Amino acid sequence: MKRIILSFVVLLGVTAVQAGKPRTSLQVYNTKKQTVTGFGGACCDGAMKPFGNDNACVSKLYGAKSKIGLNILRMEISPSFTGDNWGDYDWNGSLPSAQTVKKRGGIVFGTPWSPPGEYKTNGTAQGGNSDDQGNVRGKLREDCYEKFFPWFNTFLKWMKNHDVVMDAVSIQNEPDWWVNYSGCLYEPEEQVNLIKNYAHMLDRETYDGVRIISAEPLGFAKSYYDALLKDETCREQVDIFAGHIYGHLPLQFIKPVAKTALPLGKEVWMTEHSVTDNTDALPTWEENLIFAEELNECMLAGCTGYIYWYLRAHWAFAGTGETKYGAANKKDELLPRAFVMSHFSKNVTGSTRLQTSQDDIEGRTKEEIPVNYEFSAYAKGDSIIVMAINTTEKAHDLKIVLPYNVKSGMLWLSTGNETANLCQKSDLDIPKSTDEYLYEMPEKSLSTFIFMADNGSTAIENVNLVDDDDAPKTYYDLHGRRLDTPHGLCIERSANGKSRKVIM
Repeated sequence: MKRIILSFVVLLGVTAVQAGKPRTSLQVYNTKKQTVTGFGGACCDGAMKPFGNDNACVSKLYGAKSKIGLNILRMEISPSFTGDNWGDYDWNGSLPSAQTVKKRGGIVFGTPWSPPGEYKTNGTAQGGNSDDQGNVRGKLREDCYEKFFPWFNTFLKWMKNHDVVMDAVSIQNEPDWWVNYSGCLYEPEEQVNLIKNYAHMLDRETYDGVRIISAEPLGFAKSYYDALLKDETCREQVDIFAGHIYGHLPLQFIKPVAKTALPLGKEVWMTEHSVTDNTDALPTWEENLIFAEELNECMLAGCTGYIYWYLRAHWAFAGTGETKYGAANKKDELLPRAFVMSHFSKNVTGSTRLQTSQDDIEGRTKEEIPVNYEFSAYAKGDSIIVMAINTTEKAHDLKIVLPYNVKSGMLWLSTGNETANLCQKSDLDIPKSTDEYLYEMPEKSLSTFIFMADNGSTAIENVNLVDDDDAPKTYYDLHGRRLDTPHGLCIERSANGKSRKVIM
C-alpha cells in the first residue's frame, strides 16, 4: 500500500509545509487506553457561592448543542438543607443549574466540604484551623460514621424529589487540607474505615445506582488511593478515584493511580484545579495554552473525567462583569478558556484514547521529544481525533501517521484570545485516501484534527485489533513479503494457517 503524503494550505493563515523544515512525527496506534466520560466545572461563583436561580452561565456551557459542550457538573453537598449556620450555602443553591444539566443529558455529582457540624470533633462545619476554634482539627467523629451515608441518602432523596437524579457522591473535598472554611480531615485509614464498614448504607437501589467517588485529596496523594485499593471491600464500593492537582503534575501523580484503578474497571477523575487564577486581568493566550496542556496531560495520565474549578470567573469559562479585569469580562459571556476546553469537551467526550509515539513526555529530554509540543489521539466512531499543541513562537511541521486510511476531515484551530481566533473550523483538504498527513502547526496554537475513516478502502477492510495472546504468528505486507517488524496494515498468519488483515 502506497502512502500519500499531502502538502496543503489551510484557509486560515496557515502556510503550506515546506521541505527541509524541522519536523515532528506523530505515530497514532490502534492500542486503546481509557474511555473518556467527559469534562465540566463546579457550580459555584465567587467565594464558592452557588449560582441559585441564575443559571445563564450553565446554559451556555452545557449540552451537546452548546458551543462548549460540558457534560459534568460538580456541586457542593452543604452540611444540611439550611446551611448548618455556616455561610449561606444550601442544596437549593445548585438546584436550577443541576436541573439544567440533567435535562441536557449531563452528569451531576456532589462533594461535601464538611458533613454536618454535630457529626464532627469541633462541632461545626468549619475546618478548625482558626483562632476561634482553638486550632481543633475538624474530623468526623468515629461514633458518627454510621450517620454519614444516611445523611447522603437524605440529600439524594431531596434532589430526586426535585427532578435531579444524582449520578455520584464524593466522600470529601480535600481530606488532607486543614482549612479555616468548610472542611473535614481524614487520614487514609479513616477513609478506609468509613467506606469499608458503612458504605453499604448508601441506598444505591433507591437512588438509581448512584456511584461513590473517593475523597478528593489536594494533590492526588497516592497514599489515599493505595489504602482503598488494597482493601477488597473498598475496591468494590468505590467507583471513581478522584483528586485535585494543586502543585502536582498529572503525569507524576494521576498516572500511577490510573495504572492501578483503570484495569479494575474504575474511573479516574481530576475534580478540581484552576490555572492562573490569581491574575489581575484576563489570562493571556500563553496562559490559556498552559490550560490546554493541563487538559492534555490529564488525558495522557489516564483521566476519564476532568472537572475545572469555578465555571464563572475572569480566569474561567464565563465572565463575571467586573470591569477591573478588562472590557472582555462581560457577565456570562464565554471567555477564551471556554473555547480551549471545547476542543476537548466537544470532541473527546465519549472517545477512547489511543496510544501515540509521543505519549510518554514525562522525564524525556528535549532531544527525545520537543517539550514545547504536546499531542494526544482518540478514536470515536468512524473518526480519529488528534490534538496538537504548539506553545512556541514559531510554526512547526507535524507529520501525523494514522493507523488506517482516512478520506476527509475537519480542523479546529485556536490561535489567540481575540474573538476571530478563538475556534476557527475548516475542512481538511484530503484529495485521496491516505494514512499520513502533513501539517504546519501555527505558532502558539491549539489544533484539533477530526479524521474520518475511509471505510471503503482496503486499509480497514476486515481489520481486527491485534490480540495480546501468546500464540505464534507471522506477518506479511500486502504483497506477501514477510515482515520482521510489522507496522501498519499487515497480513497476520497464525500457527494453524488462518490469515487476517490487522493493524499493528
